[in-house]
Amino acid sequence: MFSAVLAGPRVTVHLIRRLFASVLEAAETIPKIATALDEARTTLRHLERLLTYVAEELPELTDHLDQIRARLTALDEHTRTGAD
Repeated sequence: MFSAVLAGPRVTVHLIRRLFASVLEAAETIPKIATALDEARTTLRHLERLLTYVAEELPELTDHLDQIRARLTALDEHTRTGAD
């Protein structure tokens, strides 16, 4: 009977110890989460810069492709008229 009386406090102490350990473990992960968020922000900044660069260069690349396409068309026409 005496052990039954002490079982309640033992369980309570055990649960408090587990709760305290869980809180400590969670507190230890907070710096890791903060570091991961910092790295994600840095990555997003780099992506934003890259996308800005691509958006600025895209019209120029389109112009270059149009010029190449025009040259190829001219060469094709020249080749066809020369072969006839």
